[in-house]
Amino acid sequence: MKEFQRRQLLERIEREGATVGADIPERISVQGEEIDLHEFVFEIRRRNTVPPGERERVDQAKKNLRRERLQRRQRIENEDISFEEGARLVESIVGIDRALNALEQLGSVDLEREANAQEAADTKRWMTFLRKALGREDEQTTSHGVGRGRGR
Repeated sequence: MKEFQRRQLLERIEREGATVGADIPERISVQGEEIDLHEFVFEIRRRNTVPPGERERVDQAKKNLRRERLQRRQRIENEDISFEEGARLVESIVGIDRALNALEQLGSVDLEREANAQEAADTKRWMTFLRKALGREDEQTTSHGVGRGRGR
């Protein structure tokens, strides 16, 4: 493969939006083990969240996919391969990226919900603090005001 072709293939991997429209491979060899990647990803995604018992399995799968992606990228970068072989590697890398994106999104749903709950709790604590600091902590409980009836 010529050097400009190698750069072209590497650019395709790193391109923003490279996974748009890409398919997750049905089967892929990851770290020497054949896995049904498409089935695994959609089995996990059907649940909308990763159950506690599956978290370790999913984390290990993501780690292995990242490692496999790196090895395939390094083959394109460093090995003397044909352009056609490089193009096949690029397609597999984009498929791995697509699978990783799908698996990464699972955690973000729970994190977002947790962050929103944390922000609401922080706001409530802050408002309570401000009411106390400004001497208005009883404002909600006693709407009649302090000192009524004095001087009569």
